[in-house]
Amino acid sequence: MSPPDDKTESRSARKHRAILEAATRVFLAQGYAGTTIDQIAAEAAVSKPTVYKHFSDKQALFTEIVTRTVDEAAEPVHAEVASLRDTGDVAADLRDLARRQLAMVMRPRLLQLRRLVIGEAGRFPELGRLFAERGPARTMADLAAAFRGLTERGLLAADDAELAAAHFNWLVMSVPLNRAMLTGDDAPPPAAELRRYADEGVRVFLAAYGRR
Repeated sequence: MSPPDDKTESRSARKHRAILEAATRVFLAQGYAGTTIDQIAAEAAVSKPTVYKHFSDKQALFTEIVTRTVDEAAEPVHAEVASLRDTGDVAADLRDLARRQLAMVMRPRLLQLRRLVIGEAGRFPELGRLFAERGPARTMADLAAAFRGLTERGLLAADDAELAAAHFNWLVMSVPLNRAMLTGDDAPPPAAELRRYADEGVRVFLAAYGRR
């Protein structure tokens, strides 16, 4: 069989993206159990067989949405954390990282997806693990590696780098993230408020782990 021409591939890719975007809207509005393939097909303006041509079932579609959304959020943070190892100003670079990381985590769509994955964790624990492994756990591992390197350079005093990574993460984001998760409020706090959480989290972190 000859490969499809570029026009066919482009049309298929557009339909794939349209289905993903439509499914994301429906899942976030209706929840996993309340969403049907018929609703997704209608929202995407495609036929039901077209949805099944791209995704084997509803769970496969939801899994791809989780994977793509988490990867899009995690990749910039991953790159920035990796650059910490070469920092010449730990306090300033940690503040920049904390501000961007918190702003990313507090994006409404990511908050909604996190809440949906948590709600479905009892029925689909593998989705919870996927979200954790590709998102928070990866960030924690990256932070721990960076903190080990900074400790070796004498710029931090993090003897337990994994614990230090957890402390940094939750000092920065625990208050606004937990509030959003428990209240269902997806509207991000004012930028100044998020900067205050980020900056104060870094200040307390450096009071505990800064160079002595």
